[in-house]
Amino acid sequence: MSAGTATRDVAPRSPAEVRRGEGLVRATLRDRQVRVGLAVTLAITLVALAGPYLAPHAPEALTGTAYAAPGSSGLLGTDYLGHDVLSRVLAGGRSVVTMTVAAASLALVAGTVLGTAAAFSGALGASRAGRAPDRAVVWLADVLLAFPNIVLVLLVVSMFGRERRLMVLTVALTLLPGTVRLARGAALGVITQEYVQAARLIGYPRRLLLLREVLPNIAAPLLVHFGTMLTWAVELLAGLSFLGYGVTAPAADWGLMINENRAGLQLQPWGVLAPVLLIAVFALGTNAMAEGAARATGQTRRPERAPWRRPRRTNGQNRKEGTP
Repeated sequence: MSAGTATRDVAPRSPAEVRRGEGLVRATLRDRQVRVGLAVTLAITLVALAGPYLAPHAPEALTGTAYAAPGSSGLLGTDYLGHDVLSRVLAGGRSVVTMTVAAASLALVAGTVLGTAAAFSGALGASRAGRAPDRAVVWLADVLLAFPNIVLVLLVVSMFGRERRLMVLTVALTLLPGTVRLARGAALGVITQEYVQAARLIGYPRRLLLLREVLPNIAAPLLVHFGTMLTWAVELLAGLSFLGYGVTAPAADWGLMINENRAGLQLQPWGVLAPVLLIAVFALGTNAMAEGAARATGQTRRPERAPWRRPRRTNGQNRKEGTP
């Protein structure tokens, strides 16, 4: 770095330094944006999980006339049939949040396994046949990336049904190619290091190399990607329910509520605004958490602006330039 160029890493720790020092989790939590994003995400998750027990009415109960304004009919009014909006909002978040976390977690685990297996095959394969698994995994990821996410999910759900397990598997399938590519690329960078090659020549099995050397050094980018997948998953699942391919009535769901009450948006906006705000806040929280984790683990670098200073001029320079 040349003199006069100022750069700053937010929590500048490589994966090896994090592993030797405080640990990945503690190093990540040092970043303020990570803490804010994590707090927002946990708050929405808590509301979604505890909401059905806090709802003042059953989500299917009719408590007033259709599109009643907030007041005596309820804190947030009623929806298109006369259901209490607050009760349906509190009861409708569990399906969205649990399915989102399940889909992202499944994609993270499966993508890490496939990506690291492909990296070992591509880097350590002694022959063309030995490197075939790597080419097969890369080809499969490329094929899945060719399909738009929402189109693939709609195709599978419309053909095989709307079961929640199927929707989770389908959303996880759309998130899988990016995770596979990330895990494979990061693992290749570790496997080709000299200390890993030396350990392999000594006779360490691949299982120990994977657990002790590869996974700890690729955990940082994978955790960052997990936060991003949470954002994508909640958008896909809410979009499915909005289009009528997700959770069906009379069950409560945030995406379904937006579709049901959009016709009365001008009469009673809270039937739409409340679930929209909760989905948006959850997505912003996970995105902020992922972005902050990327900086905290050294995945990105942010330049530091030097403080602005007015140039100081001597009396001789002032007289020469004609300034008083």
